[in-house]
Amino acid sequence: MSIKNFIYHAPTKIVFGEGMITELPNLIPKNAKVMVTYGGGSIKKNGVYEQVKSALKDFEVVEFGGIEPNPHYETCMKAVEMAKAQKIDFLLAVGGGSVLDGTKFIAAAYYHTATPDPWDIIAKGTFVEKMIPIGCVLTLPATGSEMNGNAVLTRVSTNEKLYFETVLACPQFSILDPRTTMSLSTRQTINGIVDTFTHVSEQYMTDDGAPLQDRQAEAIYAVLLEDGPRVLQDPNHYETRANLMWAATHGLNKMIACGVNQDWLTHMIGHEITAFYGLDHGQTLAIVLPAVWEYRRQLKAKKLAQYAQRLLGATGSQDALINTTIRETRRFFESLGAKTRLSDYGVDATECADRIRDRFNTRGVRFGEDGRITGDDIPAILDLSK
Repeated sequence: MSIKNFIYHAPTKIVFGEGMITELPNLIPKNAKVMVTYGGGSIKKNGVYEQVKSALKDFEVVEFGGIEPNPHYETCMKAVEMAKAQKIDFLLAVGGGSVLDGTKFIAAAYYHTATPDPWDIIAKGTFVEKMIPIGCVLTLPATGSEMNGNAVLTRVSTNEKLYFETVLACPQFSILDPRTTMSLSTRQTINGIVDTFTHVSEQYMTDDGAPLQDRQAEAIYAVLLEDGPRVLQDPNHYETRANLMWAATHGLNKMIACGVNQDWLTHMIGHEITAFYGLDHGQTLAIVLPAVWEYRRQLKAKKLAQYAQRLLGATGSQDALINTTIRETRRFFESLGAKTRLSDYGVDATECADRIRDRFNTRGVRFGEDGRITGDDIPAILDLSK
């Protein structure tokens, strides 16, 4: 297969490095009224809040905190109400991917008039015509949301976790200071590594003919394999944190997706496990990814073997190489502290599979790079993760 036609547009300015939060006054329009959004308050404990507050001293600022991991639609709608009441001109997300995803939805819902329910932006793919401009100070590298137009939200009232995508949701700028990530918990750090690894896999583990993108993806894998264990041994090592932060951005800034098919089955299953059982997003990916690879080993044979050869230095038959990739990936996740079985979290695989199968079939969705995976495939996939 050969590389496919593509259009690549990356409108986000990246401001990378220690102390770069001081650049905020040069990045936000001078007369903007700014809403700063953040999560549970960790930015007030690690010094980031004070840095942002100092940088914005000449701006009119209001704050909205409490955006959850897996941001809730209901919470974001409260922010929309505040933004409208305060006539906000600019949104600054300060935190991880969840804060940024929630902020993207706030920016889109602010102008939504096409239907009575802004959730339709996600659930029905309602076209987004206009958004409040967004900037970001990233503190948790994982989702790549700092350089793409994707956002994932949870609606608690209907127990749904869905996503939307539009180029309008790309931040105008993202500040990436690796030092802000040193206060992350071990759990957050592990989840970020697994999330990045899986993002790369959703774009790499398809049988496409894009050698440059392959090598770019393999470079990100290599950083994760080397610096993932290293950061857990020395969480305050600046170079390691910087490497992982930049790798996470490249994991989903869409560059390695240019001209290739993409999968995203692991993510779609993972979203449902989070919705039903409350597991962290990264935790679900560590469970599902090896099982998806095993279930689809024939379709993904070339790339699974290529990974073993190029990243692990393995040799042997194609079948042996595939086994090595799946085994060593599971081992890598577990070496970080990421569990890879549903039973590790007390989740019954049969019950879980039945719930996800029914939801997928009700929606009539199909996943995988070939679009052939339906809800009826889910029991066999999750049986490999029980």
